[in-house]
Amino acid sequence: MNYKKIKNKKIYEVVIDELLHMIRAGKLKQGEKLDSVQQLAENFQVGRSAIREALSALRVMGLVDMRQGEGTYVTEHNPAALSKAMFSALLMDEKDIRDLLEVRKILELGVVQSAAAYRTKSDLKDLKAALMAMKEAGDEELGEKADLDFHMSLAHASQNQLLVHLMSNVSEIMVEAMRETRKLWLFSQHHTVEQLFLEHQEIYEAIKLRDGEAAQRCLLRHLEKVEMTLLNYHQK
Repeated sequence: MNYKKIKNKKIYEVVIDELLHMIRAGKLKQGEKLDSVQQLAENFQVGRSAIREALSALRVMGLVDMRQGEGTYVTEHNPAALSKAMFSALLMDEKDIRDLLEVRKILELGVVQSAAAYRTKSDLKDLKAALMAMKEAGDEELGEKADLDFHMSLAHASQNQLLVHLMSNVSEIMVEAMRETRKLWLFSQHHTVEQLFLEHQEIYEAIKLRDGEAAQRCLLRHLEKVEMTLLNYHQK
């Protein structure tokens, strides 16, 4: 009989799991202020960096609000956000990641080919706006939104409402992967915000030139780097 290999979780992931459980169980209620980073580190008996990573992850999940100079508060209870966060916590398996990236490749390679053929001037304007927002984003949350906006603008540029619908259906899962990738990417010594922007700019330029094959090549290179970043992290 084959048994699934048990993956050791990183410390901050264990902290996320415990805080998610406390929110779900009602032990941490809406509007409640969490203990300080120092106090949480002492309570969980972990380093402060693990607490900061866990809180940042919960913030992008929409479950806590980190207020400068005030502290961290549990946000309004949102069953959808909580379910998505619980799903995200489960998206730690290498097979799950490969499956998600395969879905992205299948969908988005078709999307960019159609976008190159059928895009309008208005579509180019939307893509350019998302691209500039990505370049000028001052924080992680704005960068993530611009990243997703760019990929959804590609779907709209295909002029295929079914593709838009399919992309919308997987967008919540995609944005979790984007968040994780951007965080890991920017922590890497070899990747920068500028490099991430340039990869999306290459896709935009190919769409602008109506070169579907070039757009697919650029997108595939980008997604292969995303895959490598995520899998390298999860194999550690």
